[in-house]
Amino acid sequence: MPELPEVETVRRGLEPLMVGRVIERVEVLDPRLVQPVDPRGVELALTGREVTAIDRRGKYLVVELDDGELVALHHLRMTGSFAAPTQPVPTHVRLRYHLAGLPGPIAYNDPRRFGTLHVDDADGVRRYLDARLGPEPLGDDWDAAALHARTRGRAAPLKAVLLDQRVVAGLGNIYVDEACFLAGVRPDLSADRLTRAAAERLVTAVRARLLEAIEVGGSTLRDYRGVEGEVGGMQERFLAYGRAGLPCLRCGTTMRGARIAGRGTSWCPRCQPATRPR
Repeated sequence: MPELPEVETVRRGLEPLMVGRVIERVEVLDPRLVQPVDPRGVELALTGREVTAIDRRGKYLVVELDDGELVALHHLRMTGSFAAPTQPVPTHVRLRYHLAGLPGPIAYNDPRRFGTLHVDDADGVRRYLDARLGPEPLGDDWDAAALHARTRGRAAPLKAVLLDQRVVAGLGNIYVDEACFLAGVRPDLSADRLTRAAAERLVTAVRARLLEAIEVGGSTLRDYRGVEGEVGGMQERFLAYGRAGLPCLRCGTTMRGARIAGRGTSWCPRCQPATRPR
């Protein structure tokens, strides 16, 4: 957390607040956010810049300044979030953006302090992201052929491959479990046993669950909130994530659970058979 739908929800919340406004002042309150760069240098670099666009790449927020002359690249990691000026002041603020025309600062909050801020020009940020991320799951560059090709010769569990951001950007624990259930594929299946037909189902399922989650504002389990403090609704629609030991919502069979790639994982032994997918 947050995964692609949550980051996209934050992006949509920040866009009307920031785009077209000039950053009057930046306060980096926790040096770990920008390390090993000097926080004062980051503050000076961002001050006076106009926010011209806010995009998303995988789980990264891409804040373009002065038409890409400079870019502020935020990764929320496990507990990062932004709060609009109208919201109560969060308890673990690590950065504040003061923008012209707003009644107060936009606060970046991060209880566990794993979030990062990387500042560079557009070309530098593009190289940074291209070295770390594969295609977007909602984009035209990712399809069943691309997924199937990346699983060839890989004996790792399918879930571990899907969590690899270089295979596909933006997926995490929640939506991998959800997509595997919807596709009828076991998350512990050896990746090299994934058939082309199963890859087709899986790509379709990934997109369906991501789009549904974006529509309802993502999943709120602990810390995640939207920019205006709104709670996501996807946690009310989980089919697999966190349901180990509970009846399958589709067939009633008791859901099973295990740790795969270091993550708690749930699946239905009937809806997601252990045999080679058709």
